[in-house]
Amino acid sequence: MDPAALKRSWAAVVRHGDAVPSFFYAILFMAHPQLRSMFPMSMAAQRDRLVSALGRIVSNVDQIDAAVPFVQGLGRDHRRFDVRAEHYPMVGDALLRTLAHFLGEAWTPQLAEDWGAAYQLVAQVMSEAAERSAASTPAYWTATVVGHERRGLDIAVVQLHPKQPYPYVAGQSCAMEIPDRPRLWRYYSPANLPRPDGRIDLHVKAVPGGQISTAIVHGLQPGDVVKLSAPVGQQLTLAPGATRDLLLLAGGTGLAPLKALVEQVAAEGGRRRVTLIVGARTQPDLYDLPAFEALARQAGWLTVVPALSHDPWYPGERGTVGEVAQRLGRWHDHDVYVCGSAEMTTATREALLAGGVPAEQIRCEDYNNDPYRPMAGDAVTELEEVPTR
Repeated sequence: MDPAALKRSWAAVVRHGDAVPSFFYAILFMAHPQLRSMFPMSMAAQRDRLVSALGRIVSNVDQIDAAVPFVQGLGRDHRRFDVRAEHYPMVGDALLRTLAHFLGEAWTPQLAEDWGAAYQLVAQVMSEAAERSAASTPAYWTATVVGHERRGLDIAVVQLHPKQPYPYVAGQSCAMEIPDRPRLWRYYSPANLPRPDGRIDLHVKAVPGGQISTAIVHGLQPGDVVKLSAPVGQQLTLAPGATRDLLLLAGGTGLAPLKALVEQVAAEGGRRRVTLIVGARTQPDLYDLPAFEALARQAGWLTVVPALSHDPWYPGERGTVGEVAQRLGRWHDHDVYVCGSAEMTTATREALLAGGVPAEQIRCEDYNNDPYRPMAGDAVTELEEVPTR
């Protein structure tokens, strides 16, 4: 197998842009029409995610050992789409036919053999992980909406009660499917530490043009039943045994997983000091500030600093969370967690590095290196459009 040839050929294929996924799905659905029902009615939201993920993973098969945990996670996660072992060869055949179409004369028998072997290896890892998971874990959890509180025009705090215990830790995320948008799953982060009664809070902002976020904020009602995928992500979880004080930087509803971290620190006795900078555009966007201010008055270890980026008359801190953090001090001796849009996260991380914070102490979602969620944004939220927190 020639990994360099796989990478070169994939780079040549992706230059054809949107034509690649269009051809792939046409081939897949013509050859296997029974698979069409596994995808959303509108494929506009799906775009090239499946093709992009497969191509990037398979063409980097020489790094499969490092990617095994992620690929296994994909296999387990795809159970919620009703993916079974017999579907993998169908998808693989469509992928190889797509590559052959766009590579033309460059599609040699040796390259075809290498792509087939690489795909088979990835498919085997995914399929085996899914099979093991099925023995102990449901494909998804169902949960009833027990609360829906609007916070302004475009934000809602949704409270869910899973019918079975839902195992997650503070800082993780889960994909959710709502009744009005079947087969469309979007990632959200619980805004609370797991509770004895099992209830979960989600913070959702209606993104302009967003099918799912708009439906959740304006249409979801108590009594509705939603589906939750298995929790994912370790980037925003607290490292076991860590003792450094924390700087938490939130943009918009990126506050959600950081709120869960604050609850975890409180549950552990408040042994680490926490500075939380809550960023928003205008004062009405500080939708959860009263709850944090009430907690800060009781907890001497917590300092909460609101910061507005688009209100020149605001009497408090003004600017981005990165700018405010730089003004307030040096954070090289803190563990720093950043959660917001991809743009906010990137800019804030760069500011922290420039301010002397070691890279290994900065925790944030890696939007660039997740091939299956390339547009994750709102606490790993909306995948249907470029989101903002």
